[in-house]
Amino acid sequence: MAIILVTGSSTGIGFATALMLAQSGHKVYASMRNPQNAPELQRLAEAELLPIHIIAMDVNDDTSVKTSIESILNKEGVIDVLVNNAGIAIPGAVEELPLACFKDEMETNYFGTIRCIQAVLPNMRKRKSGCIINVTSIAGRYYGQFQSGYCASKAAVEAFSESLAQELQPHNVRVALVEPGVILTPIFSKGAMPVSPNYPNAKRLAAFFQASLERKTQPSVVAEVIKDIVDGTSTQFRNLAGPDASPLTSYRDSITDEEWISSVNIDDETFIANMETIGLNVKAYMN
Repeated sequence: MAIILVTGSSTGIGFATALMLAQSGHKVYASMRNPQNAPELQRLAEAELLPIHIIAMDVNDDTSVKTSIESILNKEGVIDVLVNNAGIAIPGAVEELPLACFKDEMETNYFGTIRCIQAVLPNMRKRKSGCIINVTSIAGRYYGQFQSGYCASKAAVEAFSESLAQELQPHNVRVALVEPGVILTPIFSKGAMPVSPNYPNAKRLAAFFQASLERKTQPSVVAEVIKDIVDGTSTQFRNLAGPDASPLTSYRDSITDEEWISSVNIDDETFIANMETIGLNVKAYMN
């Protein structure tokens, strides 16, 4: 049994991960900013007698992270695995988004990850044991229009994690990335694509996500990948998650940067036809 801390556990991937790891026999500390607003995980934990402890922790707050992690360490003596999952997405054109939106994405997705890592590392390093799992996205490798802030924050975590993995290798602390594709989570309802008369191509991104969500790929798909890392079934540094993750990243890797950038110049009919080749019916969402 491992002692595991999962951030952003109120909904989506964090919720599914905390539940699955506890069902597998691990002791899970499921953190979220406002536990009172997310009673479902507590209900399931009580109904199934699962070793889940829900704690209030805001990854954007130094004191909150430090106090919460110290409390776990004082009680358990160790945190074997940290799953950095908390994240936000704010879509929109660079010109039209307030600078505060870019700062918010970096604060939660990037600096929040670093805060939690810095708080657990002294214990892991001294014990020469531990695992840090950072949930990024294929958007950390597959940069698309109207997602600049989100892509930048996830790419930053990717680069940071690879550097960190080298630093911690001599201390026997593992670092792994999980890169989900389009997963049915509340992150999409929290950050709807704004309509922009200046950037009509924005409707394509919205249509892509709406059509992709029709597949209803559940957060448990990502939780299963995280569980494989925790259990040692996967020893890879980068771990794709979801049925579209590999095809999308493979497509991006198969073309040049210039081809990728200029691909947005196609007309709507061609875009619709291209999406149909990968099984997405975007036409219904283009208006």
